[in-house]
Amino acid sequence: MPSRRSSAASRQLGLDWAPPGLVAGVDEAGRGPLAGPVVAAAVILDPARRIRGLADSKVLSPSRRDALHDEIRDKALCCAVGEASVEEIDRLNILQATLLAMRRAVLGLRLLPARVLVDGNQLPVLPMACEAVVGGDATVKAISAASILAKVHRDRLLLQIDAMHPHYGFAQHKGYGTPEHLLALRTHGACAHHRRSFAPVREVLPRPEAE
Repeated sequence: MPSRRSSAASRQLGLDWAPPGLVAGVDEAGRGPLAGPVVAAAVILDPARRIRGLADSKVLSPSRRDALHDEIRDKALCCAVGEASVEEIDRLNILQATLLAMRRAVLGLRLLPARVLVDGNQLPVLPMACEAVVGGDATVKAISAASILAKVHRDRLLLQIDAMHPHYGFAQHKGYGTPEHLLALRTHGACAHHRRSFAPVREVLPRPEAE
């Protein structure tokens, strides 16, 4: 049964049946930062090619994430990454943009899964059985793998943005609202990669002159 919109997610948290076929894990990176896209990844692991050390990306060191990223890419049956742009985040809101990135990741898979397990308690609209798993990035290997792919992909994007806008420090904070980033925002204003719908960015935008 296709998943419904996120408002109906609470009714889909516990499937009492499991359709036969491939299972994809889905997770996102970048909901909280003030800049850059939100990124989601979908992964279908190969049970015949075990990957040791899969875990929530947040508990892994950058070097370990990079190594696992490459191993996942090499050993998974298939995987895909989806993004939602800063413009989409500002237009749709961060939740809907995140769900859009997740949908793009799943639909970008080379193989169609019969079932999708999504970290958290919100679900994208998908044409297959979909289940939300709170804390899934720490308990479901396919979701752990997706969290690693999404995190590494987004971090690398922020390094590219840092090369274009070095005075913000994106290479260090990856767009999160650290004191250094907030100071740079107040000093330099917002760049094209900042999310204008987020309050700390909105506060430094030029105010329209009163007529």
